[in-house]
Amino acid sequence: MCGRFTLNLPPELVAEIFGIVELPRIEPRYNIAPSQQVAAIRTLADNEHREIVMLKWGFIPSWTKDPSLGHKMINARSESVHEKPAFRQAIRYHRCIIPSSGFFEWEEKGGKKYPLYVRLKDGSPMCFAGIWDHWKSPEGEVVESCSILTTSSNRLIEPLHDRMPVILHPQEYTLWLDRTITDPEKLKPLYQPYPADLMEVWPVSPLVNSPRNDSPDCIKQVVS
Repeated sequence: MCGRFTLNLPPELVAEIFGIVELPRIEPRYNIAPSQQVAAIRTLADNEHREIVMLKWGFIPSWTKDPSLGHKMINARSESVHEKPAFRQAIRYHRCIIPSSGFFEWEEKGGKKYPLYVRLKDGSPMCFAGIWDHWKSPEGEVVESCSILTTSSNRLIEPLHDRMPVILHPQEYTLWLDRTITDPEKLKPLYQPYPADLMEVWPVSPLVNSPRNDSPDCIKQVVS
């Protein structure tokens, strides 16, 4: 799964990668938690231009009367996302990419859980496959929210958890964001676990256990 992640990328880099004309305003984040706002890239209606928006992490289906449903849907299983009533429209028409620098997992030892930080070895952006939706309350409040797709874990993450986020390769960004592709079958090849040999993991401080802590100390390697 993915329950906590980071985003510490230069706005210029994000704009360059995704072809965004207007420089995005992205503040460094070292401990992004569910229900918080996350940066996401999506394609505009013309299917040519892209924008970066802030979405609430925790998917709220447009048809629900209970927005608290989003607390339970920070992740969506890629194997069944096209079948679930909450997600099947979004996977066809509302896909996005959620950029990150890495994510956290926890290792259990002696009845205690110890946090670990996972990132790509070369330090390049780790971009998650996401879906989003637009919800409006009876009072007119509008909330745009998202969920991160997950897949089975690779050999690096498997000892920690049986799920990991769907991490897209750069050559897959265009396919994922293409609004003309509405057949979920065409997306299934993207749901493979990211190669373990391209990733690394190290122990970090228990500071990350609290969402109140959001500083570079959250990803600093510690001696276990």
